[in-house]
Amino acid sequence: MDICPPRRGNHKGVVEKANHSAAQRWWRTVPDGLTVVQAQSGVDKLSLRMDDRRRRIDGAVTTVGELAAAEVLLDIPVRPFPAELEVERTVSPQSLVAFDGNLCSVPPGLPGVTVKVLHRLGEDDLWIVTAGRAVVACHRRAPRGTGQTVRDDRHVIALERAVLSSFSDRAPCKTKVRKPPSAAALAEAERLREGSAASSSAERVVIDLNRYAAVADRLRSIPSPKQEESPE
Repeated sequence: MDICPPRRGNHKGVVEKANHSAAQRWWRTVPDGLTVVQAQSGVDKLSLRMDDRRRRIDGAVTTVGELAAAEVLLDIPVRPFPAELEVERTVSPQSLVAFDGNLCSVPPGLPGVTVKVLHRLGEDDLWIVTAGRAVVACHRRAPRGTGQTVRDDRHVIALERAVLSSFSDRAPCKTKVRKPPSAAALAEAERLREGSAASSSAERVVIDLNRYAAVADRLRSIPSPKQEESPE
């Protein structure tokens, strides 16, 4: 049995309850291996019995079928349900926001800022807003996954002006400048030179390599354990 859409009237609960009861009763009696034609025939027979059942409502005797026939269906909505998709994105250094495999422009000055992309189902526009719901851009939605970059002409002009304004005719900064040592550095160098060279930790760790050579020569003259155990 088809599920009735919403109806206008004072007795729509009676009709909807009859639909619910019919569906529950039918599901409990469905045998295994039932064909679609057989199932529809069973639902039709059950609906006919329930619709012809007489009831007393508001003092009048009537049937569910008469109530359903007297009620008017609601009008079909012109537009789809206004569901809205909302996703968070981070503005790139090029003042672009990614969405559905495409890029959309925003005004300059927002790199690194987290924004929200809003799309209402059934509409062709995308809205880019800040955390405070301030609208910063609106674009026509490009087909998903086409790799398009949708730019607003005003955003392009503003970005070019921001880049050009950062240029300067001043001499470039020197990356390496050799400066003479300061008075504090000279004083520290003199203090280090006046220190005891013999007692400094740097000289204590220095060992003459000739001592290493002498130790190596002595080790060469010592026979190995295998040579000591071998018979003459």
